[in-house]
Amino acid sequence: MPLASLILVLAVVGITLHFNSRHVIAPFLPQEYSQVAHIQGTFTEARLEPPPALPPEVFISAAAAAARPGLATANRDWSQLDPQFVQTVLQIMKKMTERGYPLALLEGYRSPERQDDLISQANVVTKAKGGQSKHQYGLAVDLAPMKDGKIIISERDPWAFAAYQALGEEAVAAGLTWGGVWSFKDYGHIEKAGSLAAMLRNK
Repeated sequence: MPLASLILVLAVVGITLHFNSRHVIAPFLPQEYSQVAHIQGTFTEARLEPPPALPPEVFISAAAAAARPGLATANRDWSQLDPQFVQTVLQIMKKMTERGYPLALLEGYRSPERQDDLISQANVVTKAKGGQSKHQYGLAVDLAPMKDGKIIISERDPWAFAAYQALGEEAVAAGLTWGGVWSFKDYGHIEKAGSLAAMLRNK
């Protein structure tokens, strides 16, 4: 082959290789793709909003029926609870509604003074003193099932007892602690799992 032809062929090959190298597709990295997808999912996942407040008379009637002291004026302000804990609770409430057991928030944040007041009542609803309950740190709620627009607190009601058992299942599945497994049964109580003392040390 004449030298001029050889030089021409080499030049064509060189130019072709140069332009092909500019169009190489980056290798597919499953781990990087998974991380990006997770981040996108986190940002696009809809945050659940707390349900509208129920009228006070609903809680007055429930308090009278269950002899639950101070329920009518208990704190039901979702904004005073830990935001991440709120989202877990709302997810549980959503699943409970899907199972046919809509829930109402009876009490969220509870002051140390109210905690001490409750423990001093004849009709004891707690064994924890002020500062010893996760209610004081926005990490616990008391819930109760609703049927036909009424809150049913008593576990003696077969339907309500089934609802409380379902609540326990959903709470445990979500990684929370359910008061229904304690020696002092508190069927409507769910809270963040773990030692309160350890949580306070790690703050």
